[in-house]
Amino acid sequence: MDTDVLRSTSPARPVTLPADAGWWRTAVIYQVYVRSFADGNGDGIGDLAGVRSRLGYLKSLGVDALWFTPWYPSPLADGGYDVQDYRGIDPRFGTLEEAEQLIAEALELGIRTIVDIVPNHVSDQHEWFRQALAAGPGSAERERFWFRPGRGADGAGIPTNWVSSFQGETWTRTQNPDGTPGEWYLHLFTPEQPDLNWNHPDVRREHEDVLRFWFDRGVAGVRIDSAALPVKDPSLPDLPVGTAPIVGHPHIDRDELHDIYRSWRAVADEYDGERVLVGEVWLEDAERFARYLRPGEMHTAFNFGFMSQPWSAQAMRASITRTLAEHAPVGAPATWVLSNHDVTRPATRYGQADSSFAFDRKRFGTATDSALGTRRARAAALLVAALPGSLYIYQGDELGLPEVELPLEVIEDPMHFRSGGVDPGRDGCRVPLPWAGGSSPYGFGGMPWLPQPADWAALTVDAQELDPQSTLNLYRAAIARRRETADFAGSDLEWLELGADVLAFRRGDGTVSITNLGPVPVPLPAHHEVLLASAPLDGVLPPDATAWLALRAPRERSPRETP
Repeated sequence: MDTDVLRSTSPARPVTLPADAGWWRTAVIYQVYVRSFADGNGDGIGDLAGVRSRLGYLKSLGVDALWFTPWYPSPLADGGYDVQDYRGIDPRFGTLEEAEQLIAEALELGIRTIVDIVPNHVSDQHEWFRQALAAGPGSAERERFWFRPGRGADGAGIPTNWVSSFQGETWTRTQNPDGTPGEWYLHLFTPEQPDLNWNHPDVRREHEDVLRFWFDRGVAGVRIDSAALPVKDPSLPDLPVGTAPIVGHPHIDRDELHDIYRSWRAVADEYDGERVLVGEVWLEDAERFARYLRPGEMHTAFNFGFMSQPWSAQAMRASITRTLAEHAPVGAPATWVLSNHDVTRPATRYGQADSSFAFDRKRFGTATDSALGTRRARAAALLVAALPGSLYIYQGDELGLPEVELPLEVIEDPMHFRSGGVDPGRDGCRVPLPWAGGSSPYGFGGMPWLPQPADWAALTVDAQELDPQSTLNLYRAAIARRRETADFAGSDLEWLELGADVLAFRRGDGTVSITNLGPVPVPLPAHHEVLLASAPLDGVLPPDATAWLALRAPRERSPRETP
């Protein structure tokens, strides 16, 4: 990120985006994990050439935007979230020129691009951190990070008792040039991801420049990783023993963050076409969460509450109600997501006895009913697509892919290793996509960097294209119906009381979504037409299914109306 070191230049003229006001309020956004999407050069690693070759597929799916997880140069200690250079593309994925071509080609198809920004930390191979290690204690270079002496006479005690998001300690000790133990540096994630000091003006200025670098190239928005973490209490106090503070936490949800995101919003607003800020904000406090969405700050923030709910009508309804209530005071649209590159895939999660999600409960060998999980994942896909707000789809969920339990020797995810091998990690949802054929690599390209299961032939894109009832075709139909149904365009939602195990609500004047989360079929309310269903209907809605109903026939245009 040091502009003296990273010499990529901005294009002479910023790319112009369409002026669709509020496009992000109802957008369908597809998450691309580049390494596992499609391999264009046959080396077994997904790349930008692979994505460009599949833009037609993404267009046919009907998505409005693509969110790319970090595609920057990185040692991949944490799947690319250890960024070495924000102004480049990892050579395993391609070149900056290819990224510019991809952004432009997608835009020609009506698909915008969102990139991932990781403000909390950088890679330990980043130029700034290498300079800080070389400069030594007390140097100006170390002020961009959190270097501190250790506790005790010999400095062997860690500076704080903070616990890593990946389990374990948050401090690593350096070594002085003479080989003696040196200062410690802070990392809320892995030791390869040193935290930046957001009190330093270089850090703030550099990130604003990086935003402009990508906005100039036609990017329509940024997804802000771990958005509630970057600012720390400069006194670095210990966490209270037992329960951490809700307000005033030393490294979560600091009030100073809002000044940063207001400055980012000002940068975004310099550009045409509504460039958006999307925050990854994990907070329990509804009022604190809503602050990030006030006018002049972020446009939207991820809703993780719904994603973590079990297969329960009461739990899901409470989560939806709370989410809409959180967003209402600031006029921001909710976001709905069933999974991402960190979370157990819904086709597996919903087939488990405990169908909720929490990182600390992931274990090897958890039994799952794959048929049940698939039915529920299809029903959940229609449910969230009917809710007001924007919709995120993680690559492969539209194929109904399950989580893969991988052999120990191929796992790379640091969450697995830092758990002492208890947590299988997140690589199981990052297995490369199957496109065609009866065996691995299923049209992905070269032999994939993570092994694909032997029974995925029926889940390939080509196989599902031919099956009208496939999960892929269900997603396509849902996205198309969502776009063309006027009742889905607004922000209203009215709950209907159709039983304790039923989630039913009306959108607009005449469209109902009904999901049966119970064990027995339920009657459908009076309706004119079934718009779409996740399972076959026979006058009733079977268990683990969702249907969209039109309550009345579409109004015919009068002769004076223009088609």
